[in-house]
Amino acid sequence: MLAGIEGWWAEGLGWLAAFSVLTFVGSLLVLPLVAARIPADYFCAERRGKTPWRRRRPGLRMIVLILKNMLGLVLFLAGVLMLFLPGQGLLTIFLGIMLMDFPGKYRLERYIISRGPVLRGINWLRKRSGVEPLEVTECDDLF
Repeated sequence: MLAGIEGWWAEGLGWLAAFSVLTFVGSLLVLPLVAARIPADYFCAERRGKTPWRRRRPGLRMIVLILKNMLGLVLFLAGVLMLFLPGQGLLTIFLGIMLMDFPGKYRLERYIISRGPVLRGINWLRKRSGVEPLEVTECDDLF
């Protein structure tokens, strides 16, 4: 089938296949680690509290914030691709959103995690890691 495809098409399909395999394997390795690190009561509060190191070292905070947002964007985009390619698309999208910072993010996180399939998937990963399940308040009134 690829024999008739010339030039950059074949190379592009090869890179796409390699990226698909890489994101699939990466999601299998990283998602359980990240899901297990979320505190069980992370989604119980109405508002997110301030981080303790918010005012200390503003230069380092800005660098970490930029890198965290870039990683979150990559995970989000990889999750969107995984909706069509092999991988755990919805969980990867959710974890990408969790890493990024934007207005209304906490409300969006609470809404997404309160949906059955996402919560069941994350709690299944947490159970396999020996961590208690996430506690989620009802979020139907958020959107």
